[in-house]
Amino acid sequence: MVYCVLLGLPGAGKGTQASNIAADRAILHISTGDMFREASANGTSLGLEAQGYMSRGELVPDDVTIGMLLERIEQKDAASGFMLDGFPRTIKQAEALDVALKSHNKQIDVVPYIKVPEDLLMARLTGRWSCPDCSEIYHTVTKAPEVDEICDSCTGQLVQRSDDQPDTVKTRLDTNREWTEALATYYENQNKLRSVDGTGDPTVITERIISVLDEIS
Repeated sequence: MVYCVLLGLPGAGKGTQASNIAADRAILHISTGDMFREASANGTSLGLEAQGYMSRGELVPDDVTIGMLLERIEQKDAASGFMLDGFPRTIKQAEALDVALKSHNKQIDVVPYIKVPEDLLMARLTGRWSCPDCSEIYHTVTKAPEVDEICDSCTGQLVQRSDDQPDTVKTRLDTNREWTEALATYYENQNKLRSVDGTGDPTVITERIISVLDEIS
């Protein structure tokens, strides 16, 4: 059983790697966005509370998010452990998470940090196109659609988000780097941080992360 937080800047492939590892190691992948939607759909008290904040365009308070997380990891599919993707985002959240997990006799065991050079992150992020109809993601280099700007899955018109433009991407990377590096230092001080080379074939990157998990499981 392993409990971990997956770190990485936008474009590092956290979502892909979390899904791969969840399938390979039967570890629950917890994305906060997915968790909010699931709890809201299930009508849990915390889920409805979170939905209220989101419907007003407000951030969900840390105590609500952590409460939902604690409920989620008590479910059967978390028996082999979990991998958090997208939370915590601040030192305050990380500290609150540690306290909450400790109260349940649990702790974050390891924090893989997927490291990718900035020029490669820029190339990955500025080449993304997505389908607003089915949410399929494409890339002009690594996964181009068969017909330009048309989704292979549903024939929807592909769009490029405004935040995938170079200037916007650079600003987003700088902002995310600030809090990601702060969290990296926080977990490094706990001797839980493990740097992972995020370049190369995705399956090889998955193997690198699995090797990190195997060290402590």
